[in-house]
Amino acid sequence: MGVIDWFKRGVGEMMVARPDDAKAHVVWKHPDKTIPLKSQLTVEADEKAVFFRDGKAIATLDAGRHTLDSSNLPFLSNLVDSFTGGNVFIAEVFFVNVREHTGVKFGGRIGHVEDPKSGIPVECMVHGEFSFRVTNPETLITGLVGMGRAESYTVRSWMKEQVLKVIRDRIAELMVKNKWPMLDVTSGAYTEEIEKDVLAGLGDHVKSYGLHIVRLGNFVIDIDEEDGANLKRLYTDAAYLRTVGGVDGYQKFASGKAMMGAGEGMAKGGGSGGSGDGGGLMGGAGLGVGFGLAQMLVRDPRGGEALAPATAGIVCPHCMTNVAAGKFCNQCGKEMEPAEKEKAEAPGAFCTGCGSPIAVDARFCGQCGQGREG
Repeated sequence: MGVIDWFKRGVGEMMVARPDDAKAHVVWKHPDKTIPLKSQLTVEADEKAVFFRDGKAIATLDAGRHTLDSSNLPFLSNLVDSFTGGNVFIAEVFFVNVREHTGVKFGGRIGHVEDPKSGIPVECMVHGEFSFRVTNPETLITGLVGMGRAESYTVRSWMKEQVLKVIRDRIAELMVKNKWPMLDVTSGAYTEEIEKDVLAGLGDHVKSYGLHIVRLGNFVIDIDEEDGANLKRLYTDAAYLRTVGGVDGYQKFASGKAMMGAGEGMAKGGGSGGSGDGGGLMGGAGLGVGFGLAQMLVRDPRGGEALAPATAGIVCPHCMTNVAAGKFCNQCGKEMEPAEKEKAEAPGAFCTGCGSPIAVDARFCGQCGQGREG
């Protein structure tokens, strides 16, 4: 018949077996429900044969060659068709492959998952392979495949959906519960833990269908390329803050970041009109915000290490306190940076009232308050 190797000798014998081109099918249904007694049924070592009548499982035969006769298979007596003189029985025979099926590929979106380390949601994907095995052929047929002509892709496609569903739920739960940084997850640091948890979760989903997920292979969790680059920048900045240390370090860090932002803005045409796309304004705004943030993160002289908003003035490079301009800090008494002195002692910039050096662009003396002439 092309799809099965069988022949008939009158009504005395038929060879019933799965054809070679159907060996890879998880479930294969014999095409003929009318089978003569004394027929020979061959069940391969990696499969089982399940007999159904009127939608109910009657019996399951293990590997071997079986003569279909009620004398050695008593259950057949309930399947004999009386209209044929007792020479034929009617049943639906399914061959179910019970070996481990490997290399089943899956993949898809997990969705947005919040990175516990940064608090930023990132787009996640997963792909890999898994293997499965049929543990209860009767349950698989009645619960999932159905009594029609079985196709293996229906079993595999359904299992791919289950694997992806469980992975989607478990990864989000594990990351939140264990506070795993997303970049550590994508590096494979937690692959073994995730696989173990996913397999346990899949067991509950597929057991009722007579299936078992054996293992996951080439299991990879990935994130959107742009999201990954953003996370790396954030992690790098956080690591730098820990390196430079505390508030003092953050002030320098904020100022440096502001300067870099301003430089990028000017390189794109900002500062003096630019191309009209707002680059210059944004460069200047970034510079102002950076220095504003740096000045806010200074020591409060009244409260030791506490943070306090800065008032008008300059920041002492020694005690990092916001103080009035002058030669010496009015909090720690140390001399201001040489750069400040050099600026103040520019040629021709002296107060005509008290003789103190003043900045070239200053309108009033910082020592006596007299207005600058000229």
